[in-house]
Amino acid sequence: MFQRIDPKNIKDNVFSLIGDQWMLVTAGTEEKCNTMTASWGGLGVLWGAPAATCYIRPQRYTKEFLDREEYFTLTFFGEEYRKALALCGSKSGRDVDKIKECGFTVRTADCGAPYFEQARLVLVCRKRFVQEMDPDRIPQDVKEKWYPDQDYHTMYIGEIVEAYCQA
Repeated sequence: MFQRIDPKNIKDNVFSLIGDQWMLVTAGTEEKCNTMTASWGGLGVLWGAPAATCYIRPQRYTKEFLDREEYFTLTFFGEEYRKALALCGSKSGRDVDKIKECGFTVRTADCGAPYFEQARLVLVCRKRFVQEMDPDRIPQDVKEKWYPDQDYHTMYIGEIVEAYCQA
């Protein structure tokens, strides 16, 4: 059972929440959505509102959904879902029904954005800004380490319009 919360009341360490525990970035509809595991992103305040950022490479199937939809969700899970998150980060939704394979149940927020019943924390975001990373502004050592294929991320910033945690 989810309880709506104010994003200011999230108690988790953001660095651990995203970087260590991972999150699923999901967009689409209840009938047709895609999700992927991410460990790059952030939470903060932008333009006077709680905000979340995530970064998606151009070849990711989820990017098509994020580009098309006005809303997306970031969902966070307990450690018991680590294998499911690993699957969502290693397989493409073009080839595999990851949601079915993980046993996730899709629910939708008031705005229609899909999230998963098994999550412990859900952030519903309205897309407010999208920008492709400019390789000319990325330090050479970063490009060498993270972008050997020159598949630079697109940055998405969303205003957090709803937040839920398991009651």
